[in-house]
Amino acid sequence: VQLQASGGGSVQTGGSLRLSCAASGSRIGFRKMGWYRQTPGKQRELVATITSRTNPNLADSVKGRFAISMDDVRNTVYLQMTDLKVEDTAVYYCNVVPYFGQETWGQGTLVTVSS
Repeated sequence: VQLQASGGGSVQTGGSLRLSCAASGSRIGFRKMGWYRQTPGKQRELVATITSRTNPNLADSVKGRFAISMDDVRNTVYLQMTDLKVEDTAVYYCNVVPYFGQETWGQGTLVTVSS
């Protein structure tokens, strides 16, 4: 499985960004796709995950501001981030879980929010 993430960057407080992560290497798609983030000195934390059968799961800190969606045909997961805050600054990692085999992590994309 290979992941190609894009969409990170710098934005001011209150701004918006959209992250994308395209997955390849599975002919039957993926059981779950999602985004996690990490800042220096802290553990990686869940931001949002989604499956084709259940409602999205979002961290409390991003509910009402972030939305996750998945394109089953393109095996791509999106994270729409709005009303960004300084504390959202982190490296965001895409994660996919196949129906068979182990999960895969993307290389990470940096999101910087400045006041």
